[in-house]
Amino acid sequence: MRRAVTLLLIIVAVLVIGVNLGYLDGGPLNQYFQAPRENPIPREVIEFGTEESVVVNVVDKALASVVTISIAKTTSSGDVFEFNPFNPFSPFNVRPGQEETIEQNIGSGFVVEEDGLIITNRHVVADEDATYSIITSDNKTFPAEQIFRDPTNDLAIIRIDAAGLQTLTLGDSSSLKLGQLAIAIGTPLGEFRNTVTTGVISGIGRGITAGSPFENYVERLDNVIQTDAAINPGNSGGPLLNSAGEVIGINTAVSQSGQNIGFAIPVNVVKELLDNYRTSGGRISRPYLGIRYRVLSQDVAVMNDLPSGAYILEVMSGTSAATAGLRRDDVVLEIDGKKVSEENDIATIIKKKKVGDTMDLVVWRDGRRMNIELELGEY
Repeated sequence: MRRAVTLLLIIVAVLVIGVNLGYLDGGPLNQYFQAPRENPIPREVIEFGTEESVVVNVVDKALASVVTISIAKTTSSGDVFEFNPFNPFSPFNVRPGQEETIEQNIGSGFVVEEDGLIITNRHVVADEDATYSIITSDNKTFPAEQIFRDPTNDLAIIRIDAAGLQTLTLGDSSSLKLGQLAIAIGTPLGEFRNTVTTGVISGIGRGITAGSPFENYVERLDNVIQTDAAINPGNSGGPLLNSAGEVIGINTAVSQSGQNIGFAIPVNVVKELLDNYRTSGGRISRPYLGIRYRVLSQDVAVMNDLPSGAYILEVMSGTSAATAGLRRDDVVLEIDGKKVSEENDIATIIKKKKVGDTMDLVVWRDGRRMNIELELGEY
């Protein structure tokens, strides 16, 4: 009996030692003392799909297509009045101001055609008296040969004399989902070129009032993308990318009262602009009514004994509005049967029109309603 117990203990001990040394897995005993075997899964497969590797891959491919936009403008300081107490006959002297050229990086953009076609925001290149230059990611500088500004959207097309540039692929902003990855590239504050920030799509279909810190420029933007990827002044015009490296938006504005709240124009608006540019023979063809107006809220209208609508402040000569007989102090009440309001103002309605389209207006003038039909001209 004692012998049987001893034999059983020896067998158990051998089994335990064998398991601990790895002997029972079919390999030799000295496997235990060798370095661990290499992971049979390739490193690329392990890293594929992680957010870090996705961002790195997107940036590697996209960075060469993102550009910095620089402005140069000659300014003159005011005349300086000097007082000379030792000249009693002419104590005051005027010294003329001096001219100086100011150069500054003010925005971003990206290449959409390899022969030098670049997209940016209109407010980045709004000053028609200034000259602009394009700086590529490899530090080459090109003067802006032509600038086409879209009068209905905060977008612009810049043409430079170049060839063989790397382009970005335009995605589809109609299929965006809340929470999907968003990658922004640009030159924040006009100083930190090729800056990359990441976040998610935080909102879709937002409406904002945006302005430029570099220009005296404010406008209403509708149906924009909200993201928490850090966007700062100078990022304007740069691309907002998805995880496939496709452009889904153009970084345009940032909330001054919040943190990490940025906005981008959907890329489908850019695609429509490029189609317009190409089919119009290398220019932007947009409908134009030719009035300056202010939309009256119900409260303001009642206070001024006017109906609510678009109060006309000025009619530009030679435009569709002037030809149709619109006048200053008219109030546009309806367009094509729809009431004009702050949410549905004239600019929003015209964005959906084409050159040559007709519009039926209901106008209030001198206490009575009247109907006016007009054909939209070209901006």
